[in-house]
Amino acid sequence: MISMSGRTFLDTNVLVYAYDRTDPAKQATASGLIERHLRADTGCISVQVLGEFYVTVTRKIPRPLALSAAAAAVAAFGPLRTVELSRAMVRQAVTLHQRGELSYWDALIVVAAERAGCETILSEDLQPGRSYQSVRVVDPFAPA
Repeated sequence: MISMSGRTFLDTNVLVYAYDRTDPAKQATASGLIERHLRADTGCISVQVLGEFYVTVTRKIPRPLALSAAAAAVAAFGPLRTVELSRAMVRQAVTLHQRGELSYWDALIVVAAERAGCETILSEDLQPGRSYQSVRVVDPFAPA
């Protein structure tokens, strides 16, 4: 059953694009999405997403952020509803992964989104239009 909370889970790539200056169109889209979900109090992330964001923006993007800027960005995401991971969630992700539907890390995103009561996951990495358990994936960067 799909939640009617209006909550949306923001995958790591959405947060990263907001700080990656190499693609201005994606940066504008990501920044707008984050701002909209912050204002509406509908945005959700997980501690996994925060960790992946920090590593990506400090090491993996073409123009990495300074450590202090990356830490400030992590702090700026504070108002987003943040899912803490549990042993039970890891077990659920393992089960999804073993079914062959998703990588373990993507399965953990799906489980966290469900735990937060999200209807949607915004992600460039998961299959757009597909539903995993009770959560539907939307690629916010796909051409309209």
